[in-house]
Amino acid sequence: MSDASQTRECIVCQQPITGDSTADNSGGPFCSSGCREISRLLGDGTELDRPETGPDTDRSVPEGVKQTFLRIDGIHSPTCEAYLEHLANTQSGVVDAEASYVTETIRVDHNGDVVSTDELRDGLSKTGYTAFLRSDASADGDSGGTRRSREADGLRKRRSDEVLGLRYAAGIVFGAFLMVPYVALMYPTHLAPYLDAAFLDAFEGAFQLDGSSGFLFLRIYFVLTAIVLFFTGMPVLRGAYISLKMRRPTTDLLVAFTVVSAFCYGTGAVLLGDNNIFYDLTLVVAAVVSGVSLYETSVKQRALERLTELTVSQVDSARRLDEDGDATDVSVDSLRPGDRILVREGERIPVDGTLVGDDCSVKEAVVTGEALPVAKQTGDTIVGGAVVTDGAAVVEVGDPVTSSVDRITDSLWSIQSADHGIQRRANALAYRLATLVAGVAATVGIWVVVDGGSPPAGVMAVLLVLLVATPWALGLATPLSVATSIHDAMERGIVVLDDTIFERLREVDVVVFDKTGTLTTGEMEVVEVDVPDEVLADAAALERRAAHPAGAAIVSAVDAKSEDAATRPDGEHPNGDRAKDRTAPAGRDVRDFRTHATGVSGSVDGCEVLVGNLDLFAEHGWTVSSEIQAKAREARGFGRLPVVIGRDGRANGLVVVGDNPRQGWLDTVISLHERGIEVAVLTGDNEEATDFFAEQEAVSYVFADVPPEGKTEAIRRFQRDRRVAMVGDGTNDAPALAQADLGISLGSGTALAADAADIAIVDDDLSLVNTTFEFARAARRRVRQNIGLAFTYNAIAIPVALVGLFNPVTAAVAVALCSGLLAVNSSRELFSG
Repeated sequence: MSDASQTRECIVCQQPITGDSTADNSGGPFCSSGCREISRLLGDGTELDRPETGPDTDRSVPEGVKQTFLRIDGIHSPTCEAYLEHLANTQSGVVDAEASYVTETIRVDHNGDVVSTDELRDGLSKTGYTAFLRSDASADGDSGGTRRSREADGLRKRRSDEVLGLRYAAGIVFGAFLMVPYVALMYPTHLAPYLDAAFLDAFEGAFQLDGSSGFLFLRIYFVLTAIVLFFTGMPVLRGAYISLKMRRPTTDLLVAFTVVSAFCYGTGAVLLGDNNIFYDLTLVVAAVVSGVSLYETSVKQRALERLTELTVSQVDSARRLDEDGDATDVSVDSLRPGDRILVREGERIPVDGTLVGDDCSVKEAVVTGEALPVAKQTGDTIVGGAVVTDGAAVVEVGDPVTSSVDRITDSLWSIQSADHGIQRRANALAYRLATLVAGVAATVGIWVVVDGGSPPAGVMAVLLVLLVATPWALGLATPLSVATSIHDAMERGIVVLDDTIFERLREVDVVVFDKTGTLTTGEMEVVEVDVPDEVLADAAALERRAAHPAGAAIVSAVDAKSEDAATRPDGEHPNGDRAKDRTAPAGRDVRDFRTHATGVSGSVDGCEVLVGNLDLFAEHGWTVSSEIQAKAREARGFGRLPVVIGRDGRANGLVVVGDNPRQGWLDTVISLHERGIEVAVLTGDNEEATDFFAEQEAVSYVFADVPPEGKTEAIRRFQRDRRVAMVGDGTNDAPALAQADLGISLGSGTALAADAADIAIVDDDLSLVNTTFEFARAARRRVRQNIGLAFTYNAIAIPVALVGLFNPVTAAVAVALCSGLLAVNSSRELFSG
């Protein structure tokens, strides 16, 4: 092979091309037929404009620049993204930074000789944020589960949640203590002039704030209200500060306008001898907003806890062989190129390399998506993350020492850090309203002074306008809607891991399904038997000594048949023999058992038995009828595995083992098609395995033989002019899940898939994919309704203020009515069905 051919890259996925490339009419080389189809149907990469909706993964890191991925606690909006990127870029040695509040991560490209990872972490742990390395995700938590669940359950995260709970508790305790005098004394004082009630006469003119009593009141309430404002309300004040610093007003700023102006107005009122004190507004609003934030956090935490604790695909240790062939357990980090490692049957291969020992079979579904095990011979490439299913593998470690799973993880993190959050509808509205309210307040204050009022009167006028006109309840509308929608979805078995998904989901134009483990069960089972019972029992006797998944499926089928016969009345066997199961393998004498790359052989009760594919029978020179050969080819055409079984020199029939379509998959696809959503199937399996899906009218695209990098590129090319959702379950799907505008993983999937996804369907029920679309539409209605209801406070406060009746009582009524309506509307069932 020439050097030129060795350095060629696929024009779709940029993976090296080994051997002769394939080319279509454009003359471009491709690493697989799948990449060729992606280029043909979705356009040439040179014509592709980068989408605004999906992250750009075609990034080259300059030499000497290190990429560090950090998890950020406290990031919750696009404004936080911009602020953290600003913080990172102010540090020496930082080349670039990209943050995402959707995934709570930031990627920093930096010169490791100028700024260390510890310095980066410390530099980003400011203003209420806490940063820590993603690679240390499990340092403070348990070792099991997904990385996302370990991060969410880590010590730092638990402390953050505990502090939020403490803030809320402080607001409730101090607020309740302060509200008792307000209800008992202040409210009747304000009601007495307007209501003709005998019991209010005693309060008229009472509690005048002059002399020593007024200042005593100020000292007590000023201190206690300040504790609530600056402790309970600190997250809101921090958000407001950041929004001002980044010049991006948010709902945090609207809430801050209200609680701070209420506090300042109350303090000024005491000093001026006025009893219109709105400390209660500060207390209630700060506590309510903090409570909703705590509720939203707790709901998301429960959603994470609902996730199945899935298999982690990375391997931390390896069994290294020395020159004498002795094995020693070592850390994967200590491996060097050229080392030889032993991977036993059933174990996961830790790093990429070359097979140097005996032949074996491996299942590479975690990386390639291929459901069937692959036979490997000496000299073949072995991918890290694959599982040895038959035999043992001696692998020579490649250069560099890494695994395909590690590369997928790095790709996933890079995509996640670039997955910018969308601006919430309420925040977009807050941007305009904050400017308007501030402008009106300033204008009123200036007019009061120009009209002859004193500067203090002008300041009080400004504060009063902010109190009355600021729609602070927008800070409740969206988080309350999101939290209750997440809770409702969780009750249906849909775990939502990102509070923007309801907005993103309803914009989806294309849903891309992975095949293996998503549209199919991903488990091998016998789907057709065309062989005599006794011969099938011989095959099962041999396969009990093998470890191939197809063999295990045959054994399971025979055992199930035996159990079924044993439970029939009077021991009646389906074939008419009483109390006797001719398929039962018990007592069979197996000798000379051998494992081949293409099957197994041996002697069963004195008869030579061969179980495997057509190549195995050809190697042994056994006779195979044209009928059996035709059936084997037909089975292959549906992506299934034909296992030929024979005795004493000739094939007696075959068993077809397959990865069956998941129940309800077609109804799901048809429902999406009827919604006007295009459906695509993307898989690492060969083309034969996808013929069945290509025949379905509701499926618009089918791409087979696609490597993991090709899956990500296919999503990106779809995103050129469409919004894309990806449904998958495997590690190889993770970058594509993260690249998509919306990622959906199934509960049976791998940890990396769950980390990449925005939604996890816990019960592997594909019909819930359609249900998520229903949730998105219903959640949108709820958000719009809540945003409308958020102005209830202002609808009451503004008219009342214009007629001069705005006081703590009317403010309290407006707050209670507004908060109550939001709570009631958010608690209503989203939709029936």
